[in-house]
Amino acid sequence: MNPAAPIQPPLDDAERALAQRLRTHVEVLASLIGVRHMGIPHAIDATVAYIDGELASIGDRVEQQTYPVGQQQAINLVVERKGAKRPDEIVVLGAHYDSDPSTPGADDNASAVAVLIEAARLTLGKFAPRTIRFVAFANEEAPHFHMDTMGSRIYARQCRAKSENITGMLCLEMVGYYRTEPGSQKLPPGIPRFLRFAFPKRGNFLGAVGNMHSMRLGWSFRRGFKRSTKFPLFSISLPEKIREIRLSDNSSFWDAGYPALMLTDTSFLRNPHYHQPTDTPDTLDYERMARVTMGVAGGVLRCARGAGL
Repeated sequence: MNPAAPIQPPLDDAERALAQRLRTHVEVLASLIGVRHMGIPHAIDATVAYIDGELASIGDRVEQQTYPVGQQQAINLVVERKGAKRPDEIVVLGAHYDSDPSTPGADDNASAVAVLIEAARLTLGKFAPRTIRFVAFANEEAPHFHMDTMGSRIYARQCRAKSENITGMLCLEMVGYYRTEPGSQKLPPGIPRFLRFAFPKRGNFLGAVGNMHSMRLGWSFRRGFKRSTKFPLFSISLPEKIREIRLSDNSSFWDAGYPALMLTDTSFLRNPHYHQPTDTPDTLDYERMARVTMGVAGGVLRCARGAGL
């Protein structure tokens, strides 16, 4: 079990119910289904069916965007909620649903899919001038990463080809592992020594990391997140030469010229179970994930209302 200290203040009834739903999603994806990649077709079919069913049960229509990978078809799942005033301006919340072949992928990336589903639930019926899309991406992990079979790359390129105005993409990438001990948070090696004092030393926060082009998106997301939860958020914009900030689906949108943030527990900079068989549901902190989900929902709505962008 993750030995993080109990969250303060304690969760209320609604938050406890949210934490239980998050746990259920992760247990289905990482325990019941397990390893999820195209080399195990039945696992991918089960994963797609589960996510599709959960999003549809909220009340949304789910579109399956298919594309060829060899002799198979990969699937991105898309929910679109049209904006009330500026529907041509689009905010995307996305997460990849596949796992590395070495792991059941509880944190990487069942945790993010769980938050995606529950953020969709929390934002249902809320006023948003801009269109919001919730997208579950195929094929983020090797051998597809940064290749033309990567689901987010396919999706972002199609958006660019259609000249869609994506005002911001929010990428959920490993959001379930938290520690409170001093020294439990590592830093990317590329961070200059003179800046290291400004970074957290405990792994008890969610990171919101953008490139320099995404700075205004980061400000807007932060305002919405902080108004929705007291959970710690560390937001920063960094140059893309720091390779760790390009290691998820946000990079596909940067490459297509769109602003994007990676929302993350910082992966291998904190979680020792990254790409290991030990990345299992019992290692995650569902109480903290509940607070994160509330903050993410608030951040999405702030970005969709156009404030600060």
